[in-house]
Amino acid sequence: MMESMKTPLYIRPLTENERSHIQAGLRSKDAFVLRRSQVLLASARGQRAPAIADQVGFSRRGVRGAAGSFASQPPRLWPGYQCVDFGPGRKDQLRTGTHSQTRLWRECTPRSQTFGKKLETRQTLDYQPRSAIPAKKNARDRLMAWASTQPGWAIGFLDEVWWSRFALPRLSAWQDKDQPMRLVEQSWQKGDPDPKAFACYGVLWQQGPVAEPIRKQMSLRFVTGRPVSAITTQFLEWCCARLQAQGKTSWLLVWDNASWHVSKMVRTWIRAHNRQVKQEGKGVRILPFFLPTKSPWLNPIEPKWVHAKKAIVEPDGLLSAQLLAERVCAHFGCSYEPPLSIVEEVA
Repeated sequence: MMESMKTPLYIRPLTENERSHIQAGLRSKDAFVLRRSQVLLASARGQRAPAIADQVGFSRRGVRGAAGSFASQPPRLWPGYQCVDFGPGRKDQLRTGTHSQTRLWRECTPRSQTFGKKLETRQTLDYQPRSAIPAKKNARDRLMAWASTQPGWAIGFLDEVWWSRFALPRLSAWQDKDQPMRLVEQSWQKGDPDPKAFACYGVLWQQGPVAEPIRKQMSLRFVTGRPVSAITTQFLEWCCARLQAQGKTSWLLVWDNASWHVSKMVRTWIRAHNRQVKQEGKGVRILPFFLPTKSPWLNPIEPKWVHAKKAIVEPDGLLSAQLLAERVCAHFGCSYEPPLSIVEEVA
């Protein structure tokens, strides 16, 4: 009864190009495209939503949503070599329209489809790399572009890494045919006082304009144990002291969403630190910027770790923890500092 009271909804008259492309959708292997084409052609013939729903197997709400989305579009002249987009960002799907209203939402990867030699929203060319999270990446780039023009600001990419005394990196190198170099895997011996691996905090500092950034300077601190919130705050305080000695007043901190970065303890410490800097009028204020999850390629310090592990490897020997740490510092050109550790309070 309620359905009969609704105003009949029909799509606008189809152009010849639109009709030919929609009819081509009747031969599609995709059931969604096939049904959508049937709905549009039936609506163009003047059939109402209840009859179309019974005919194609859609819900009445879905039929009205499909017809309404197409009815809101102005007529377009599609070139003969292009297909009608029957969905946002994908070939053979409607270009516009709310799939959420028709409960036909499909998560589709944007493909190469242009209109008038221009890319639509969320579209790209298939042969060009594209990040799935451009909005946050652009926010990072805009923030760094502004900070690079401020003389009192420092830009640093923070990350942690584990250095293993036994694991061997994947390495390719030119070698002599008569004396080939081979990586010999070492085994742990009982009584070895050094740990098998140890963690390290690092910051890659960026200098110069954003168009041609200079990322050569590193600051490292090794850790006794594993990265936790308490050690993270110690490392941040140590970095702020070094920046203050260089005359910096603010630090744009770019890092990921590790648990020891987003913890309540770290966030509380940063707020208290910034408040103290503002009250005393001296020190380095920290502006943290969190990268999107699962996007290590947005942090330029990640490839530094990979190349460093290849550069410091010992082909046929086992390095001590102290010697390994010294090799790491020598590779990055920074001084060795005592390891960070959690101070245990004695009752």
